[in-house]
Amino acid sequence: MATPARAPELSEAERTRLRELGLAVIRTEANAVSALADRIGDDFTRACELMLACQGRIVVFGMGKSGHIGGKIAATLASTGSPAFFVHPGEAGHGDLGMVMPDDVVIALSNSGETSEIRTLVPLLKRQGIPLIALTGRPRSSLAEAATVHIDVGVAEEACPLGLAPTASTTAALAMGDALAIALLENRGFTAEDFARSHPQGSLGRRLLLHVGDIMASGEAVPRIPLGAPFREALVEMSTKGLGTTAIVDGDDRVAGIFTDGDLRRTLDHHNDLQSLVIDEVMTASCVTVGPEMLAAEALALMEERRINALLVVDAEGRLTGALNMHTLLRAGVV
Repeated sequence: MATPARAPELSEAERTRLRELGLAVIRTEANAVSALADRIGDDFTRACELMLACQGRIVVFGMGKSGHIGGKIAATLASTGSPAFFVHPGEAGHGDLGMVMPDDVVIALSNSGETSEIRTLVPLLKRQGIPLIALTGRPRSSLAEAATVHIDVGVAEEACPLGLAPTASTTAALAMGDALAIALLENRGFTAEDFARSHPQGSLGRRLLLHVGDIMASGEAVPRIPLGAPFREALVEMSTKGLGTTAIVDGDDRVAGIFTDGDLRRTLDHHNDLQSLVIDEVMTASCVTVGPEMLAAEALALMEERRINALLVVDAEGRLTGALNMHTLLRAGVV
């Protein structure tokens, strides 16, 4: 078996130089983004107007590193209420341009403004009357002059010491794309609930979309015993149903109380004769109940506020319909 290669030992001077290089990159890119503030003007507003008026989708083009940035911009737009997708310009010239419809708006990214694969597409887009928003680093480039709207994302220098690798320029383009997306989000009245609907598998989606009724134990899985039941019956029900609690209900299945692990500990501390004990004597009568329509995140907040580990779920008439505990919320990914 080959011996794993060991990282070379660096001198303190070399370590210091690495830190200095990293800091220089951060400062260069921060300056590039900061310079964009002066360019949020009429062109930016016009670009937003074109996208807000779009009856189709926002199609983003970009080659190389600009393509990676374009993909992220398209994803951000799509997840914040502006339907969008990315198309590789090279593939667009070989059939994928058919995905672009007359009702769409195109955003094209090219730092030089002379990317040949994108320039080839411009006459075809114009022929269909498709608005073109260009993000380039050269306001007098071919792409900038052909665009319906041009936004200058040029930078004074790249963070790469050779001035070759796209670094500050791609960061600036990404920041401008975020600015466009968030401006549209605000104008559309896009809410956290809207965001959650497009992110149902994310933690925010679970917090904003899951209701108590979606995750609670229901039917025969709900622990319950009637008023007047022996204490030992509560122990069996708690053990069998596995929620660490049981509801106590009246003859109409309305919640009269709850018996929890905490109640059990207190009972063992204060009662010697458990054989003759009736659950009514040791249950918590004024228990917290919620409706199935409550958000699971709200149920979690309520449990934390009251410092309880379980909740009983009731309908409008107070009849028991379900139960959940902290483990239920953990399994659902709400915690």
